[in-house]
Amino acid sequence: MSEILKLDWQKIPLLPVVVQDSNTNEVLMLAYMDEEAYNLTKNSGYAHYFSRSRQRIWKKGESSNHTQEIVDILLDCDSDTLLLKVKQNGVACHTGRKSCFFTSLKDEKIVLEQEVNIEAIYGVVDTLYHTILERKSSNDKNSWTKKLLDNKELLKSKINEEANELAKAIEDEGDEQVIYEAADLLYHSLVGLASRDISPDRVKQELSRRFGTSGIEEKNSRKK
Repeated sequence: MSEILKLDWQKIPLLPVVVQDSNTNEVLMLAYMDEEAYNLTKNSGYAHYFSRSRQRIWKKGESSNHTQEIVDILLDCDSDTLLLKVKQNGVACHTGRKSCFFTSLKDEKIVLEQEVNIEAIYGVVDTLYHTILERKSSNDKNSWTKKLLDNKELLKSKINEEANELAKAIEDEGDEQVIYEAADLLYHSLVGLASRDISPDRVKQELSRRFGTSGIEEKNSRKK
């Protein structure tokens, strides 16, 4: 019986996928596949996954071009986990490291160095968002981001404060101050998204959805 017949997508709509370098056997990352991502992977020869934070299918390397060419797809004995053997082009981790497993809890240190400039690949917004996510597990008492993540009332008040300051700057201040206040609002908004594990990619998807629709029509559609 082929593995596709064993995969019960109704029972397990998202399968965990362990990704391994086919040459070194190094574990590169853990991701998830739904049925569509699995079929795209099988048919294209390149790894596709379902992103829980983005809530969409994505091809590994679609932004960075650090793709994963499929060498083999293995199914575990319980038919509920996949192992991908891949040829990794570039690095696997969004932090710019070869593997996503680079923090040693035993030694309490980073064991893999960053190999690529991730800001140049992903842009400052996505890079900042992932940096904010990393602060969630930080014990740094001097981190403002960590303080915001741990205090939702403070976070809400700062978003309101920065929105008001941007509005005032647009009305009364010069361009440089408007840019400064907009950056403050964007940062605090990203912290808010990170607190809910909502990727900025989903905001981009929503903006894309609105293209071709007038603002008045879009607002009216919300009232229905």
